[in-house]
Amino acid sequence: MNGRKQVESVWTMWGKTDIYASSHPSPITHHSSLDILRRERGFTFIEIMVVVAILAILAALVVPRIMGRTDDAKRTAAKVQIRNLEGALQLYKLDNGIYPTTEQGLKALVEKPSVGVVPKKWKLGGYIQKLPEDPWGNPYKYFSPSQTPVQNPGQTSSLRGEYDVISLGTDGETGGEGINADINNWNLDKE
Repeated sequence: MNGRKQVESVWTMWGKTDIYASSHPSPITHHSSLDILRRERGFTFIEIMVVVAILAILAALVVPRIMGRTDDAKRTAAKVQIRNLEGALQLYKLDNGIYPTTEQGLKALVEKPSVGVVPKKWKLGGYIQKLPEDPWGNPYKYFSPSQTPVQNPGQTSSLRGEYDVISLGTDGETGGEGINADINNWNLDKE
């Protein structure tokens, strides 16, 4: 029976300790509770407004620089794609002795032409996997022979080369200046 009284006394003591602790918190427990409440209160309105103001200032400085570069990046991407098309056209000519005609178009780099002079040594699988669109979502223009005249003062005009690969630029129309200017395979290095 002595063991049973000890167990009862432990239970009684725990019960009294719990009651005492809940009605009279110790200074250490009370202090820790306040710290937890302070940490969990969140941000004040002023702190949030300071962060928003800082973000607005950063956006005002960074966004114009990024926005102005979008057109430059697209023009650069168009130049890279035109160079890739030129490489594929060179391979086509090496295999077949001629460039695709205007009628056959750049599509001749992807699938064997069935119109005009049908190439006998066309590479199985094509010269590129798929025909790209320019960065503005328009198809590249292709002319063979070239349709672009060279204007030299005091001389008669002649054509630029054996073919033209052209992106019509931002506006999607022939001609233009600045970001709307056409991008041609013969003027890639001029800009």
